[in-house]
Parts: sequence; structure tokens; C-alpha cells
Amino acid sequence: MILFLYGTLLDPEVLARMSGEPDLPRRLRPARLQGWRRVFLRGTPYPTLVEDAASVVEGAAVRAGPAALARLSEYEGSAYAMVPLTVMTDGGPLRARAWIAPASRADADRPWP
Repeated sequence: MILFLYGTLLDPEVLARMSGEPDLPRRLRPARLQGWRRVFLRGTPYPTLVEDAASVVEGAAVRAGPAALARLSEYEGSAYAMVPLTVMTDGGPLRARAWIAPASRADADRPWP
């Protein structure tokens, strides 16, 4: 499955540790998500996304196998759901999935760094 990562999993050390695959960070490819904005997940230090037609989120796309996907899903927890979306890469549009919390959980007035 192709994932769009936009927060803590962009850190190569975090991604390697949480996925259980030390080589996974080397497979990250730059990707942009049009029409969304990165904000804080209310009450946490973590990000989520909210729809915003005027915004773009810079992140990365990566293909994760079943074992890595299971570990990453556990890391993301129940606050997030897998959402299908299309990201832009240097090679063109790519269908991916991202962990995004419900809009009611987003602190839309607080951009995440």
C-alpha cells in the first residue's frame, strides 16, 4: 500500500523504528497534497489534516508492506482513519492513503510545524 506521510513519520528514525523496517526511510519520495492543511490534533503534539482548498501539504509517499502497515497503524492509533487521496509526485499523480483524524478532532486554528 502506498502511504502519504506528513508528520512525525517523516523523521527517518521514527519511521524505521515504528515500521520495524530499517530500510523504509530510504524509499520515501517527495509528495504534495493539494487542498489540505496540516494542523494539530486537538490535545496532542501530533498533526492531522483538514481540507483547505487554498493550501498544500508537503510530505512523502512510500510503499509499505503488510507488516510495516500493521505496525504503523498501531503507532497511529484509533484517533486516525485511513483516507484515500491523490498526491502529486515528480512522476505525476499517485493514489495513496493517509492517516487523518475526523475534522472534529482537529485544532484548525493551530498550524502544525
